[in-house]
Amino acid sequence: MNEPVDASPGSSSGRRIPAGWVSSQPRAERARQVADVLRYQITAGKFADGALPDERSLGEQLGASRNAVREALDLLRFEGLIIRRRGVGTRVVLPKYGHGLDRLAGLAEAMTGYGEITNQVRSARRVTELPVPIAERLEVDPSAGGVYLERLRWLDGLPLSLDTTYLTADVGCGVLDGDLAGRDVFTLLEETTGHLLGSAEVTVHAVTADPDTAALLQIPDHAAVFALERLTRLSDGRPVDAESIRIRADRMALTATLHRGHVQP
Repeated sequence: MNEPVDASPGSSSGRRIPAGWVSSQPRAERARQVADVLRYQITAGKFADGALPDERSLGEQLGASRNAVREALDLLRFEGLIIRRRGVGTRVVLPKYGHGLDRLAGLAEAMTGYGEITNQVRSARRVTELPVPIAERLEVDPSAGGVYLERLRWLDGLPLSLDTTYLTADVGCGVLDGDLAGRDVFTLLEETTGHLLGSAEVTVHAVTADPDTAALLQIPDHAAVFALERLTRLSDGRPVDAESIRIRADRMALTATLHRGHVQP
């Protein structure tokens, strides 16, 4: 079956386009498909210098009309991924960094090679009473108390995430004595307990940033952020670390490699 030929104004004569991207599609749908491809390229770091090719070149690479490319770029600009300036071209606003969800790693460990991670310790204190929902997650009595940490994480001088952490009292007090400004909590936990971390249950959802969080992360009020809730256990299965992390969605992409197990017929 022959593929349709793009005969839109400004297109290269005889240039073939993917069969699904035909002119009978609604224009918004064609633009969205192009935007999806470009978004993947941006988050995967395909534009190393931050500059995107011009509209004509993108159209040739993607097999799309210039109109579709132009509208796709407008979508990505609205999402805050790119900026477009006359005489300068189209550029990625900020690089997105991949953080794998298929391996238990602290932020500094996960971002190795991307830049320098620094931590602003906003709170590090013992608490005599844990919030009941936190105590239930950590499988301790609320009156057992614990340790509360709040850190603003920076990557190469720009805020990346706001992390709040509750630790059980027996391990948290040792973590308080560690270098919270310079090291991951995961590393401090393993050194304090003498045991490796074993597993974590993670839930990720999208929320709008409250004004205080937005100010700390230097993003507009009500901008979208990743909300990551994580309960981390030692290798013996004991929960020791309950975290709530707000991550700038414009700076990080959460990734995972998934394997399909045997499916019973």
